[in-house]
Amino acid sequence: MQMHTDAQILMQDVSFTYDESASPALSHISAKIRQGEFVAVLGHNGSGKSTLAKLINALYIPGEGNVVVCGYDTKNEKLVWEIRRRAGMIFQNPDNQIVATVVKEDVAFGLENLGVPTEEMIPRIEQALSAVRMSKYADSAPHTLSGGQKQRVAIAGILAMEPSVIIADEATAMLDPSGRKEVLETIQMLNRSKGITVLWITHFMEEAALADRVLVVTDGKIQLEGTPAQVFDQVREMKEMHLDVPPMAALADDLRKEGMPLPGGILTVEDMVREVEKVLCPLKSAT
Repeated sequence: MQMHTDAQILMQDVSFTYDESASPALSHISAKIRQGEFVAVLGHNGSGKSTLAKLINALYIPGEGNVVVCGYDTKNEKLVWEIRRRAGMIFQNPDNQIVATVVKEDVAFGLENLGVPTEEMIPRIEQALSAVRMSKYADSAPHTLSGGQKQRVAIAGILAMEPSVIIADEATAMLDPSGRKEVLETIQMLNRSKGITVLWITHFMEEAALADRVLVVTDGKIQLEGTPAQVFDQVREMKEMHLDVPPMAALADDLRKEGMPLPGGILTVEDMVREVEKVLCPLKSAT
């Protein structure tokens, strides 16, 4: 039975422990992600962010609390396939996601598991490959592709299942800068053009800066939450959690300490140039 909620992902007082004798991997987490949001999750290794992703994809079941995805409670075993059809997951290593020897057959894999008729599968595969700009590689062998291209094939496999949510667990961590850029741009395009909700787990601050909202997870708890500007302005708090901030946010913080009256929310070089010029222009005119 589908529950009615205004959130596509709802976590209510969720706790999860791998081993009863160990500390909880997540402890009393509550979060709400609405349709069409692009939410980044930050945290150092072992913070609990990957556990959070796997709870949302029903790979894990919470020990306490509830996780509701697209209206379905993950504790209901009968709903697991419904949840995973609606919330597709991209993992860190693209090679671990390739299951076929031909790209279009790999994209078809999830549809076959859902029992989608062949005549319906073909256009869905074509549309999915087109959406991630991989149509010309449909008959290629996945092992001949770059890391970024393999991740785009993985995304196509999820898209073919017509999801409402994409969960990316460090999806660019093993890619070179070019691959990282093409995968992130693909996800951003799908978020904007198709309204797909994105949960983007990353340790790259410049990727998180592009999100609508950022959650910072440390020691199994959400410690900070807000827009990228709100979160990255808290430089001292981020450093206490052993996390970086975008270079321009750190520079702005240093300049404020030296007395330059810069506003909050500086994340990019363009932001910095604009705000520094505002401060310096009156001085130039005075001279």
